[in-house]
Amino acid sequence: MEYLQSLQKGGFNFDNCHRNNLLIESNAVKPTVKKTGTTIVGVTFKDGVVLAADTRATSDTTVAEKNCAKIHYLAPNIYCCGAGTAADCEHVTEKMSSELELLRLNTGRVSRVMTAASRLQWNLWQYRGNIGAALIIAGVDPKGKWLAQLSPEGTTSYLPYCAMGSGSLAAIAILEAKFRDGLTQDEAVDLVQEAIEAGIFHDLGSGSNVDVCIITAEKTDYRRNYRVYNKKEWVKPTPYSFPPRNTRNFFSGYLTNALAILREHNIKLEVVPVGGERVGMEIEK
Repeated sequence: MEYLQSLQKGGFNFDNCHRNNLLIESNAVKPTVKKTGTTIVGVTFKDGVVLAADTRATSDTTVAEKNCAKIHYLAPNIYCCGAGTAADCEHVTEKMSSELELLRLNTGRVSRVMTAASRLQWNLWQYRGNIGAALIIAGVDPKGKWLAQLSPEGTTSYLPYCAMGSGSLAAIAILEAKFRDGLTQDEAVDLVQEAIEAGIFHDLGSGSNVDVCIITAEKTDYRRNYRVYNKKEWVKPTPYSFPPRNTRNFFSGYLTNALAILREHNIKLEVVPVGGERVGMEIEK
């Protein structure tokens, strides 16, 4: 009987409610969702699929990299755009690229887009969204042209066009207004370029340049830095040069000002030479 009473009883458990109330009363800092910045899009056209992405990588509110590659190789006929945590996107796509290579060597067949999408879907679903990788997979295989959108939780959608990332609201507005069936390759490239530009100029987490990848049954054309914006026009012709011992002069002036302030407040000072040039202070009040 004692054993049965010691077992956890069924029904609702409100322990977390009590814990949350205690945290609120103690003014604890509430955990926040980590926001990442990116704009990635994909569009199908008459003969294939085109991907595009911006090239800005951010760390909170700091621009960490201005020319980051967000279009990843999976197979000769399959490429993938990644939004979210940069390390997660890179390692997930590198792992999938290795798996597809081994599968091609074993079967002697061209990689299928659905194979890559289903394997990535299972991998992301296993971690319940803790892998911060929102992906757009595009490719052309013997079954046709494919464009798949994967959320970090593993939800998969096959669409004619899509956009993901913090700049996706601006990008999807362009795609919904101008997309139509039967686009030519040049029209599709212009459309994705305009969609990425909308993300670059209307979202602080997106910026820098536009990368484009065009996939058809005949070939894959990866155009790195297809459009470059906000290019630095002026570069200093000669490097900066500072006079010798300039750092020491700066600190000596700083020390002189500090000593003047201490003397102003009637603080007794005793300067003790240490190792020649450096000086230490013993301050007595």
